[in-house]
Amino acid sequence: MRRISIFGATGSIGESTYDLICRMGGAEAVRTVALTGGNNVARLAEMARTLRAEVAVTAHEANLPALRAALAGSGVHAAAGPHALIEAADREADWVMSAIVGAAGLVPGMRALAHGSALALANKESLVTAGELLLSTARAHGATILPVDSEHSAIFQALVGEDLTAVDRIILTASGGALRDWPMERLAHATLAEALAHPNWSMGQRITIDSASMFNKALEVIETREFFGVRPEQIEVIIHPESIIHSMVGFNDGAVMAHLGMPDMRHPIGYALNWPERQPLPVARLDLAALGQLTFRAPDEARYPALRLAREVMEVRGLAGAAFNAAKEIALDHFIAGRLGFLQMAALVEETLSRLSADSRLGIAAESLEDVLAMDHLARIRAGEVARELGGG
Repeated sequence: MRRISIFGATGSIGESTYDLICRMGGAEAVRTVALTGGNNVARLAEMARTLRAEVAVTAHEANLPALRAALAGSGVHAAAGPHALIEAADREADWVMSAIVGAAGLVPGMRALAHGSALALANKESLVTAGELLLSTARAHGATILPVDSEHSAIFQALVGEDLTAVDRIILTASGGALRDWPMERLAHATLAEALAHPNWSMGQRITIDSASMFNKALEVIETREFFGVRPEQIEVIIHPESIIHSMVGFNDGAVMAHLGMPDMRHPIGYALNWPERQPLPVARLDLAALGQLTFRAPDEARYPALRLAREVMEVRGLAGAAFNAAKEIALDHFIAGRLGFLQMAALVEETLSRLSADSRLGIAAESLEDVLAMDHLARIRAGEVARELGGG
């Protein structure tokens, strides 16, 4: 029986993964090793009971009494805090979903790879902050990384049986998010609720806002460079409002291979869950006649400065990705809290990178996970300083 763990089980990706596992037969079909979550203790406990998990972990130690109470009599061990997350990642599993949002997902994912697990990677920040370390860890331990971002899953699938040296370009599609059709002068006043009103995808709060600001796509550009090993100039971004084409790969003979499907994260999750085979999935079938048309437009980098910043980060490489992501997370925190405006997020990230380039070695390659975590910590300090200067408290 295959052993499975889900890190970030109560988020949108975790919920979709749980849904697919239940449809596969749940506790009768797989052995669930570990489930982790944040503050939604009741849901975490419900999932753990249903799948008869060995351990359920909440990231917050204050939630441990509530989790223990919710799991009383179930036989599921309850644990809490960062060390418990690492201990859960050290439990032997054949397939691990890495869906913890942000840099917090990096360490558990690295530990899972060190045990030779197949890592279904929904945590794009891991490749952005520590791409070379992550890939070298996977190689050293015979582990497999399976991309779960819809864009990178699409590229991964389009490259099956292909020679990477024949790839001419990779085209990432972007929905443009909730604010894509707003006039520029209105963006500065966008509210949290407005940024969360995504027209196509049902995602978590943070990734939905990142979609509106295009920081999500900026991370994916860097992730593409790291995972597929292509040159930065080979990576393109195009706005595709319908979110039907998830990405495209162009080859040196002029052919372009596109991956199409309805916007449902259960497809890339299910592909990773069943890889290297395909199995039926509960996703709607694409009806092109009903859809009528697919539209595209070039992104305006003045409107989406995150894309320009991503290209600057790829030029620097080294620890610049860790700094970029940390600053982005701090900017997002302040926007969610109402302390920064929508456009100020990019301004905060750019100023943070500028200051770090002057007083640190951004371009030096990370030799260890500790190097990445140290840069993450420093960047958060600098980003906090910039936030206060911008009026973010």
